[in-house]
Amino acid sequence: MDHTDQNLDDLQDFSLDDILNEFHDAPEESPLEEQDGVLDPELEALLGEVDQVTAAAEVPPVTPVPETVESPEAEQPASHEEHLQSDDTLDTSSLSEDTTAAPAEAQEAAEAAPDSEVSQEETIRLDDVPPQDAEHSEEDAAEEPTQPPLVFDPRAHLRELKHKLVAGPEKRYYELSELGLGKLQASIIINLIIVVLCAGATVLFAMDLVPENRMRLLIFSQVLAMLMSALLGASLIIDGLAELLHGRFSVNTMMALTFVVCCVDAVFCLQDLRVPCCAAFSLEMTMALCARYQERSIELGQMDTLRKAVKLHSVVKVPDYYQGAPGFLRSEGELEDFWDVYEKPSSPKKLQSFYAFLSFLLCVGIAVLAGVLHGTSLAVQVFATSLLVAVPASFFVALTRPAAILERRLHMVGTVLCGWQGVKGLSCKAAFPLTDSDLFPLGSTKLNGVKFYSDRDPDMIVSYTSSLILEAGGGLVPVFQQLMTSRGVAQNLVTNFRNYGNGGVGGEVCGESVLVGNLAFLQEMGVEIPEGTMVNQAVYAAIDGQLCAVVAISYAKMRSSAAGMVTLCGYSKLTPVMLGGDFILTESYVRTKFGIKSKRLAFPDPETRQALAARQPEEGSTSLAIATRDDLVSYAYAVTGARALRTSSRLGMILHLVGGILGMLIMLVLAILGSTELLTPANILLYQLVWMVPGLLITEWARNV
Repeated sequence: MDHTDQNLDDLQDFSLDDILNEFHDAPEESPLEEQDGVLDPELEALLGEVDQVTAAAEVPPVTPVPETVESPEAEQPASHEEHLQSDDTLDTSSLSEDTTAAPAEAQEAAEAAPDSEVSQEETIRLDDVPPQDAEHSEEDAAEEPTQPPLVFDPRAHLRELKHKLVAGPEKRYYELSELGLGKLQASIIINLIIVVLCAGATVLFAMDLVPENRMRLLIFSQVLAMLMSALLGASLIIDGLAELLHGRFSVNTMMALTFVVCCVDAVFCLQDLRVPCCAAFSLEMTMALCARYQERSIELGQMDTLRKAVKLHSVVKVPDYYQGAPGFLRSEGELEDFWDVYEKPSSPKKLQSFYAFLSFLLCVGIAVLAGVLHGTSLAVQVFATSLLVAVPASFFVALTRPAAILERRLHMVGTVLCGWQGVKGLSCKAAFPLTDSDLFPLGSTKLNGVKFYSDRDPDMIVSYTSSLILEAGGGLVPVFQQLMTSRGVAQNLVTNFRNYGNGGVGGEVCGESVLVGNLAFLQEMGVEIPEGTMVNQAVYAAIDGQLCAVVAISYAKMRSSAAGMVTLCGYSKLTPVMLGGDFILTESYVRTKFGIKSKRLAFPDPETRQALAARQPEEGSTSLAIATRDDLVSYAYAVTGARALRTSSRLGMILHLVGGILGMLIMLVLAILGSTELLTPANILLYQLVWMVPGLLITEWARNV
């Protein structure tokens, strides 16, 4: 085994003792022991294998060694890797457990093996290895650990997003669905009936149509109606008292305390035979239930919008974007951008709660003053009446109704606002960048035909024109890529590219001057246009000053893009800025196509467009809105809807604060004078209705999206 030039003929010099010592580690002095005259079965099998080895040794050396040869010398040149990979190596499982070759002997045999003993598969593999590394290639491959390749999964982000949506919005959506809206709707309808009945009885009493002997029945019926209304809104009363126990005060807390005071006043009404103001309280309870219904429907709509998303896009604000004004840019959104802020109370909500607490204290002061001046009965009556007029009925829905109106519209386009911070951030004077895909999404721009006008090769014309279009970018790129694919031409290198900014681009392709643009651009550049080629929606191509082709393009106006453009151009504090590279989309064409009469649509010069298009939002920028669709109308409604919501909330708060403060001033004067002529149930209900009409009309402002 120490000779390096050993041939296959040397296999005949090996004795059976040597073979057994190599594979079986048997004692040398008695290799073949008979047991009761019968040869050991294992040794008998081994003798058969030796006969096969002897027969194989007689094969000429030029013939490759068959895979069935099980000679020790034929197996030792192969490394441990070959033993593991080959399915035809010697099977030693029938031998004893100690039949293993030493690693040192296997390595020594591998180094001494002749080239003729290597199998064809191994020889082919070694031929690919440099000569100096051939003998170490298998050893290095066995020693170096194989690392699994990094597999890119394009759906990993989608799975992560879906996991978050299922754990957050979808779970919350089903929780709200179990609560449902049916009970709230039924409570609202029944309360409205109660209000109508109480209002009818109040009107009869005001017209002196109630007999004297029916006064107690009327009072009992009014109190019973008030208790019935409170029972329907028991959850709101409980929530209001719970907030009071937790150190918070809201309009629900104000209503719960109003109910308690009205119940006390009902006792004095039975004593003094006067009708309580139950109709006004039932009207407030109805509005409070409407507010709860709107809050739940808003949250249901938001959760439903998010749970169906496959990708989230956010709207962020960057400072000093265009002409000193900030800009609303779009980037990839995260669920946390909405989830972390949607439960935070808005600034108008905080102001509403603060006013409710302050007005309650003022009502207490007015009641104390009335009690000091005119007694307990008047004090309780003034207290109950003051609480009813301090918070007009529509004050409960002054914030929820505009938000519910807006949410129904945003739900249709797959958009949610990121809390009140999103509303404030989107309500400033800003610029809104527009791209070609915003106006004409993928699939809306199509090729209508190509006509050639020169003796040049049509494929060369298509290649030159498409190369320039691809260099310019914009919405025409997919169209000309498809045209190149259909004709089987390749893109060429464009040098000295120039965007003229007035409907066309130019450059040099393969040393020839090429101009591509609309009809007006080529005429301005001095290219002669034959008669009969006047096509408005077409790309004109000229090579070396000669018209070569006219490519007819059709632009389909999408409803989402048209609605988004009309919405964006309808706001005075918003400036849409065109950043696209499609030279056909000129200012006149866009205004004509979308029917926009506003002059606020900006078309910067090419250098400014490139600079604005390269502008990206900073990392960690606050998301103002989340869109689940990449449509222009989804972003446009978010911006304009936030402005409408903020305006409606502001005007509603101002109107109801004025109404509440005016009511408390009237009650203060009546408390000082001790006059009860104006403190009738009909007057209190009429006061509520007077302020509720403009309050509800202001909430309609949210429809101006």
